[in-house]
Amino acid sequence: MNTKSTFNSCLLKKIRSVFVFFVLINLISCSAEIRNETEKQESVNWDSKRINLDSVKNLTTGYSYLSVYSEIYDLTDESTHLLTATVSIRNTSERDSLFLTIADYYNTKGELIRSYLEHPVFLIPLETIEIVIPRRDMSGGTGANFVFHWGTKNPKYEPLFEAVMIWTTGTQGISFTTHGKNYTND
Repeated sequence: MNTKSTFNSCLLKKIRSVFVFFVLINLISCSAEIRNETEKQESVNWDSKRINLDSVKNLTTGYSYLSVYSEIYDLTDESTHLLTATVSIRNTSERDSLFLTIADYYNTKGELIRSYLEHPVFLIPLETIEIVIPRRDMSGGTGANFVFHWGTKNPKYEPLFEAVMIWTTGTQGISFTTHGKNYTND
């Protein structure tokens, strides 16, 4: 065997090894991303925000409706893009806490998918918390929504509920926002 063919043989083995290495790294990375997207996202430690509302007096109460899109149509009603949604809950007061008693997620048919709260929680002044609906969670559909029940000491400072939906691939992407509609009970 001559040195040129030996060199080529060694070079091919090294190229194969490098190629296999990069393929394995890519597979591991992709499987971690898929696993993270499909696991239930808990960005908030709800238990650390627990409060007993019996001690809180003179609350203005209300509820809010927020539209959220788990997917949107593309080209026809048979083709959709899956979206990641970030639901943002914002206390707009600089002085008073915001109290949440219900944070429920519904699908297009109006069926309850998930209740995020097992007990009342609070947000300190100007605090923001998020709920993330992963892209692979298709349970909401094209007409998903949230309903929040809340209370505040000063009716001048109603909470702000927003959602940011996003889909990306390569250098392409779409994103848009929705804003909640507040209703006071008083």
